[in-house]
Amino acid sequence: IMNHPLSLFKYCPKCGAKEFNINNDESKKCANCGFIYYFNAAAAVVAVIENSKNEVLVSRRAHDPAKGTLDLPGGFASLHETIAETVIREILEETRLEVDAVDFLFSIPNLYEYSGFVVHTMDMFFRCQIDDFSNMKAQDDVLELFFIPKQELNPMDFGLKSIKEGVEKLQSLAI
Repeated sequence: IMNHPLSLFKYCPKCGAKEFNINNDESKKCANCGFIYYFNAAAAVVAVIENSKNEVLVSRRAHDPAKGTLDLPGGFASLHETIAETVIREILEETRLEVDAVDFLFSIPNLYEYSGFVVHTMDMFFRCQIDDFSNMKAQDDVLELFFIPKQELNPMDFGLKSIKEGVEKLQSLAI
């Protein structure tokens, strides 16, 4: 079992005291200055993009975690951007595609290990309409991009837990 991410925080980020103790499952409190640090989920987006042939755009991960496995385009929200802006930016960064419309589908909490640190995420799935695929090119942390007929998607081919669950949910909802 993975250690709770708060176990890596040894000192109060406000005053630097060593008396930075577990307050509850989501926070630590400084016995010196009273500061409470809450460890919240990071916002992440996942794009469900279909073409006119009822095929879903999938990517292959170029890096760990789950390097080489299938994924859906997406990534983490940056500071000072809306979640819709995150979807549009991530799709552009990974695929060079421009999103014409974004619709929220559902969300799934996830654990994402990066550089030996467990990040609790809230993965938000969006249906993204794209009218022009002519500029599509894998880039950023994507090794390749290709389409798979929706009925042939196999959740076990996807390396990240939340993406597997998301693909299963997409199939069960017939989205």
